[in-house]
Amino acid sequence: MSEDFRPLAGTRVVEMTHMIMGPSCGMFLALMGAEVIKIEPPLGDKTRNLTGMGSPFFPLFNRGKVSVQLDLSTDAGRDALDRLLKTADIFVDNFRDQSLAKMGADPLDLRAKFPNLILASHKGFLEGPYKDRTAMDEVVQMMTGLAYMTGPTGRPLRFGSSAIDIFGGLFGAFAAMGALMERQNSCKGRDIRVGLFESGLLFAAQHMVQFELEGTSPPPMPERDFSWPVYDIMETADGRQIFVGAVTEGQWDALCGYLGLDELLADERLQSRMDQINARSWTIPIVEKAISAQNYQQLLKDFEKLGIPFSPINKPFELFEDPHVLRDGGLVRSNTADGRTFRAPALPFEIDGRMMSASGDLPSIGQETNHILSELGLSEAEIEAARGPLKAAAEKH
Repeated sequence: MSEDFRPLAGTRVVEMTHMIMGPSCGMFLALMGAEVIKIEPPLGDKTRNLTGMGSPFFPLFNRGKVSVQLDLSTDAGRDALDRLLKTADIFVDNFRDQSLAKMGADPLDLRAKFPNLILASHKGFLEGPYKDRTAMDEVVQMMTGLAYMTGPTGRPLRFGSSAIDIFGGLFGAFAAMGALMERQNSCKGRDIRVGLFESGLLFAAQHMVQFELEGTSPPPMPERDFSWPVYDIMETADGRQIFVGAVTEGQWDALCGYLGLDELLADERLQSRMDQINARSWTIPIVEKAISAQNYQQLLKDFEKLGIPFSPINKPFELFEDPHVLRDGGLVRSNTADGRTFRAPALPFEIDGRMMSASGDLPSIGQETNHILSELGLSEAEIEAARGPLKAAAEKH
């Protein structure tokens, strides 16, 4: 695995975030080698305490960071933040501007005090009529038409993942790295704002552009007009589901040949891809019947050999048994602050033929407070004051 690709080594990021969008921005920067200092209140980021489907949020999106505990309701805490930001290259947040002002991080004040600092702020909406609305992944999926496109008519469904939050954080990291490159020549910071809603619009863009160019509104994906001869989920003889695709004439020929559907290959009505697409109403039942006579595991092996697009219908936990996911570098390990270990997917690219090995462990609340603040010249008494009167409660908690 690639351990020497750390293009952001030497870059200091100060992060004040919670939940997913902001933390994911910091995570991406950390995985690229930046030092990411997460500012936590005396009792810690509340995301640490989520349960159920929220339980992975903190461990997954805060890997590789260090934690500094500051009570930003106090002058001492806000002064420590200022001294920390003076040493930073990038400041990442995902709070409302009003909340930032109360914590001593008003964007206008920061720009005046730290002209070289890159501000990467993650908001629900960018400037416009909705800028003061509260947003979350679910809200944005509904507003952008993604939920409409995902479920059948009358039953809008959200994605099975916090995809827009995560990509919003990725866009924030992308813009921050661009600003960092620009600063090498300009010596000036930039004010970056990333909108959750605007991130969702990019997911919906293909459907919007179809309407722009063709004047037609596409139906939800379960009811869409297909652009391929075969693009369907089917059931095998042993009751397993499999996705099967044939999107080229070569794949159509290979699939029909494998299934023994010589009558389809010889049919004069099916000699071009458009012919095959237009005939789906009667060809798909024939293909489904042929698939229903096949063994699931054998289909997986044979389709791979033939180059026919296919996929099992996996549940996320089953990926921990997938041989491709388990290849060297496919998963990276992290340790939580309470000593548990978990695996997560590596970043989805190779460097010089090797997967990225960067991951990082999770800090306990304020784990590096004394070390980092003492490096800034704060005395023990000043550090205790910056951590705030709730420090003892936090340690007991």
